[in-house]
Amino acid sequence: MLKRSALQYLENWKDKKIRKPLVIRGARQVGKSYLVRIFAKEAGLDLMEINLELSDDYADCFTSKDPNQIITLLELKTSRRITPGKTLLFLDEIQVTPQILASLRYFYELMPRLHVIAAGSLLEFVLEEHTFSMPVGRIEYLHLGPMTFKEFLTGTGREQLREFIEQFQIHDKYPLVIHAELMKMFRVYCAIGGMPEAIQTYQDSGSMLDVDTIKQSILLTYRDDFSKYGKRVKHIRLQRVFQKLPLQVGQKLKYVNLDRNEKSSELKKSLHLLALARVYAPVYHSGANGVPLRAESNEKVQKPLFLDVGLLATAWGMSYADIASADKVKLVNSGPICEQFIGQHLLYARQYYEEPELFYWCREKRQASSEVDFVQACRSMIFPVEVKAGKTGTLKSLQVFIKEKGVKLGVRFNADLPALHDANFSLPGSSGTFKLLSLPLYMVEELQRILGSM
Repeated sequence: MLKRSALQYLENWKDKKIRKPLVIRGARQVGKSYLVRIFAKEAGLDLMEINLELSDDYADCFTSKDPNQIITLLELKTSRRITPGKTLLFLDEIQVTPQILASLRYFYELMPRLHVIAAGSLLEFVLEEHTFSMPVGRIEYLHLGPMTFKEFLTGTGREQLREFIEQFQIHDKYPLVIHAELMKMFRVYCAIGGMPEAIQTYQDSGSMLDVDTIKQSILLTYRDDFSKYGKRVKHIRLQRVFQKLPLQVGQKLKYVNLDRNEKSSELKKSLHLLALARVYAPVYHSGANGVPLRAESNEKVQKPLFLDVGLLATAWGMSYADIASADKVKLVNSGPICEQFIGQHLLYARQYYEEPELFYWCREKRQASSEVDFVQACRSMIFPVEVKAGKTGTLKSLQVFIKEKGVKLGVRFNADLPALHDANFSLPGSSGTFKLLSLPLYMVEELQRILGSM
């Protein structure tokens, strides 16, 4: 399974006249290495892949600052020719020998025609703690997340459904039968998630039991990685936080809910490590009075977002049957599942070279608290986003935000048909209307396009 949009990004990178070495960043098993291999094949490049975790003796080839000398040593060691413009040098698991990152600058300065890509698990730790000089301005990043819902449709042979979503205009008549089919696929995606191996397993076998086995294995792999954090935090504490974190999705994070016996400062360290590993993303509160939203963010107030909705369901012990019946049996988990789905798509909706970030808004007053699930910006316009698991639900907090910030648009994702209409305020002492864009949950990737056409 492959992220075609990421592949297109790599194609554009390949064709740049001034091309910098590319560093792919992302959590374990989101498909970094597979993406590079497919890219090399489709681009017609001769792939030289060096896994530095399996062959750490390659580090000695990169001690020189002269890329010609580095290439000569690599050619002698591998007995393969490296030709700028025809070869793709792929340095996988580069976190094992992080000093190699520093040498990438010389490829940009002295051998720019050679295609160089680096990737690695837990690379964020290296970037935070490095003692060497980073090649600032001489490398570029690609941030890779789980596969999206539309990529899932393509990967499972439902390309026509994807095309229908992409061609939809907000005032088009919407067939109920298509909506029902897309909602069914949405539930399947929520159970499987966006990890490439899980989707591939579903495509190959059609067995949700096989998929659950893969997801359990991925979660265990993350837990096994905790031994690599040994000098920075206790394994047991990190495991507790990792196990409790999925249960906090959709609500304000309180340290006491992670472990009431640990100091908040120690729990904060564990969260920081999990964020570096891209296992979770903090969704910080923003005052949301202007762009960029991060300018008014408060890192003391956050909601956690897990890496992937399928892994979240597995961590909760939820099966596909539970998710499929969530509209009939009101599960306490159904809301957070939908919020996770929307959140992970909004988090990675930015350009691949941009650091993923996401914000929400809350106001805590006695007997007058309000919270908007997410806050987004489009062409310097700020708007609130609410997520509902079913077809109905109050929009009080969204209206409070619109009134306080003086914005004219609110967005709601739910299980109903798409619609755009004038909505009336239902707040005490408030009157007037605002535009309410209501989209089905599975259409989150079309949000910016639809807003741009309004």
